[in-house]
Amino acid sequence: MIKTRTVRAAALALFASVTAANLSAAHAATPQLDLRQDAKLGTILTGDKGMTLYLYTKDTPNVTNCYEQCAVAWPPLLSDALPKLPAGMPGKLTLVKRKDGSQQVAYNGWPLYYWVRDQKAGDTTGQDVGKVWYAINPGPTVSTVKGGELGDYLVAPNGMTLYLYTKDEKGVSNCYESCAAAWPPLLTAYLPAEKGSKLGTTTRKDGALQVTYDGQPLYFWAKDTKPGDTTGQNVGKVWFVVKP
Repeated sequence: MIKTRTVRAAALALFASVTAANLSAAHAATPQLDLRQDAKLGTILTGDKGMTLYLYTKDTPNVTNCYEQCAVAWPPLLSDALPKLPAGMPGKLTLVKRKDGSQQVAYNGWPLYYWVRDQKAGDTTGQDVGKVWYAINPGPTVSTVKGGELGDYLVAPNGMTLYLYTKDEKGVSNCYESCAAAWPPLLTAYLPAEKGSKLGTTTRKDGALQVTYDGQPLYFWAKDTKPGDTTGQNVGKVWFVVKP
């Protein structure tokens, strides 16, 4: 039994170190960042080969606290130069200097990492590990469009209009199945707590986190095709843009 455990532990350590080394070597040059739509986590940021990127809540803005064994399990996204944000993605990229002098990419102040157990594009097995590791969503989560026929209203990071559903209860979504196909929820992997913010989350039936504003779950409208569209306003007399 002891021998079996030792062999398994050694194999896992070897796998982690080899994978981490490969990731580090592969991503020392300027990485290619992209966005992917995940069924449970919403729009998330990916690195080379479509691998999911994560943040570590024990980091501080533009400072990494993940070294040694932590960095073996969570290889930092390294870069020789500042990469480009995916087209249309808000926020800011910076480079963080690590103890060894290498440069780690950060998004909105969060240093970025891979997870050694993700094996292919689309894997998100690092989500919520230890309650401190989360996939990266574009930020800010919502912003305000000012003026226009409807006055000020909230939009998502991609600029698309957000809506509320009057048949929802505070902090509870009642839009599922065909409703959710027509009105996709605004999902998030992690929403940092901000003092005084009206943003929050509600857990959907499938475990996904949906963003709320002042307790109202937020949605897109499938028939809106571009930023500025508000064709979901007053649909069925139960769907409305969200006023800040």
